[in-house]
Amino acid sequence: MNYQYIDLKNQKDLIDGVIMRKLTVHKDASGSLIETLRSDWPDVAGEDFAMQYMSITPSGVARDEDKWHVHRNQKDRFICVAGRIVTAIFDPRKNSPTHGELNLFVMSPEMEEEMYLVLIPEDTYHSFMVISKVPAHLLNFPTQLYNQDDEGRVPKKELSWQKVREDFNLQ
Repeated sequence: MNYQYIDLKNQKDLIDGVIMRKLTVHKDASGSLIETLRSDWPDVAGEDFAMQYMSITPSGVARDEDKWHVHRNQKDRFICVAGRIVTAIFDPRKNSPTHGELNLFVMSPEMEEEMYLVLIPEDTYHSFMVISKVPAHLLNFPTQLYNQDDEGRVPKKELSWQKVREDFNLQ
């Protein structure tokens, strides 16, 4: 089994409803400022900004390793701001033109082609793993406030995080 990893240079075969948006980076002698979400980005922002949170995850750890995360009514908008991750999205939606497809997004602020926001549509399964040697920091701008009744977990069959570990030499 060989996985195809996606970044800004390779946006082939995206799951229906998934959007990648290159982030604007402003650099000068004092450092960098990165625009992470703007109301004038209608493809990913819309009118549904609800909150933002950051998670910090150790090297080699997959969030929800044995289960997929899913929301019925919420979209997630992920940005990796430190470290490097692979975000996995699987499309179980029966009426979707990309039903049964898996996307694996390599995300990091270290390389321009890996610095982007990925929009995760409702009803798609998702998870992520840290592939850097250092912990990764992930920002999420969900479209709704946290609602326990909207989120779920389903068994993961379509992806082997162990294979991803092997692909990125995390043994």
